[in-house]
Amino acid sequence: MKTKLEDIAREAGVNLSTASRSLSGAYGVHPDTRQRVLDIAKRLNYRPNRVARGLVTGRSQTMALVVSDIRNPFFADVCRGAEDAALEADCDLIVCNSDLDPVKQMRYIDSLLAKRVDGILMNSVEALSRVQQEQLAASGVAVVLLNRTAALKRFSTVAADNFEGGALAARLLAGLGHRATANLTGPRKHGNLTERTRGFVKTLQSLPVPDPVVQFGAHTFEGGHEMSKRLFAAHPEITAVFAANDVMAFGCMLAANELGLRIPRDLSIVGFDNLNVSQIVAPPLTTIHQPKYELGKSAMELLLRLAQKKDQEPEHRVIGVRLIERASCAPPREASAGD
Repeated sequence: MKTKLEDIAREAGVNLSTASRSLSGAYGVHPDTRQRVLDIAKRLNYRPNRVARGLVTGRSQTMALVVSDIRNPFFADVCRGAEDAALEADCDLIVCNSDLDPVKQMRYIDSLLAKRVDGILMNSVEALSRVQQEQLAASGVAVVLLNRTAALKRFSTVAADNFEGGALAARLLAGLGHRATANLTGPRKHGNLTERTRGFVKTLQSLPVPDPVVQFGAHTFEGGHEMSKRLFAAHPEITAVFAANDVMAFGCMLAANELGLRIPRDLSIVGFDNLNVSQIVAPPLTTIHQPKYELGKSAMELLLRLAQKKDQEPEHRVIGVRLIERASCAPPREASAGD
């Protein structure tokens, strides 16, 4: 039979309240009594009922992470960081994959709210509508948006410095002599990807360099591949591409190889994320590094604090990025020939 708290209390010779406080580490229990209760609980293989405890404390000790595309290796490191922070706080983590589907995303949100999770860390597929914002705010559940700007003032956010990442890519390509450039990005309104495009375009304009061709589409490997094929067909003059994430950059590399374009002799490519595999593709990918594990950990630590203090003001954290130069970028052939 499953051991109950009453069994622990009876064998330890204490009341239920003392047994409960001993097991939870609450104040007001003599150290010898606490140790006796803990020893008995261990010997009887006692497992506390978190559901019952949640009814008393109002907390489920469960956090949730909603990612937009679990196939993207970026989320593996983000999830590890979030999980480590949750585990350190003695919380379980539920991971949900929206598959880039806003309807599926909100279905998960509804389910998580019904399960009474303490907080939701959310990498949303698209900008939340006013109705969705009202729903989340009225739920009383702590919410942190991952990779979203501080535009949604009512929710806390944690993001990389996406504008600066786009600017770093622009400075690199312009410095190498590229004038015919392109940017592969996601939907027209996508928070972090939009900021990367804005940083890229604004910086090129300030140098000054001609405006890049901007292609909008799915921010996946397949999306990068399809956008690149359209790009090269319509703009054969392009000599450099900045992809808004590494998986799109890999799709671009495949399209270039299919057309016989040599990287970096015919085409330079810059990604964003610095996934582990970016070091082993041929040629190794120049990319913008964002600290993925730290993003997940920092966001979960913020979420845990918000869950404990419901009235805390929203906080907006921006984490720095840096350029990682590898072999996928070089001066354009015209510039090389003229040097």
